[in-house]
Amino acid sequence: MSAPVTLDRREGPYGEVVLRRRGDHHEIIANGCFLMDTSDGRSERRLVDAAFETLTAATGPRSARTSEKRPIRPALLIGGLGVGFSLAHAAADSRWGAITVVEREAAIVDWHLTGPLSGISGPAVDDPRSVILRTDLLAHLRAVKHRYDALCLDIDNGPDWTVTEDNAGLYTLAGLALCRTALTSGGVLAIWSAQPSPEFEQALRNAGFSGVRTEEILVARGVPDVVHLAVSPA
Repeated sequence: MSAPVTLDRREGPYGEVVLRRRGDHHEIIANGCFLMDTSDGRSERRLVDAAFETLTAATGPRSARTSEKRPIRPALLIGGLGVGFSLAHAAADSRWGAITVVEREAAIVDWHLTGPLSGISGPAVDDPRSVILRTDLLAHLRAVKHRYDALCLDIDNGPDWTVTEDNAGLYTLAGLALCRTALTSGGVLAIWSAQPSPEFEQALRNAGFSGVRTEEILVARGVPDVVHLAVSPA
């Protein structure tokens, strides 16, 4: 493998974040922890598709709570912009309506708006359905007044492997309760992880979600990635 070349390095309120290029691909490193790169992306795309499929299977054309038709194009919240695969994939799918991305690292947003990652996310950023919010996910969930039909979260390497200690609050009962409150009846929570976690599956059940399951995604190297899926109660 070629040696990485550092393109940008910044210190922020949550620590250090670095963008590197290795050959034809880019990597994001946060506080010395490898987060993701542009070499594959199948699991980030699957995160979005699995959420849509689960949403359709869970609710069908009508909401169990209101007996009204769910919006023709459901509203999606993506937690974590990363290298932009999830946003780009969602924006390429006309079935999604409003697409909101929450990203707290200003550097990552800049890399997409004016930097090397714009090649991945450029059309998605310009899509009129898309908006990027520069804020912390938990802060957004506490403040948001409307609800989403799906939450796709790719904040850490999984609930058992967080990038910063304060991220652990997202996977507690209190954090999961915020996710549940931000979802419509029958809405779907999908969380990317580098490894399965039976303990986290139980935490989702304890937080009041139903239909909890874990889907494996084969990747080019190493053990499969997974997506934890759960449905908000009616």
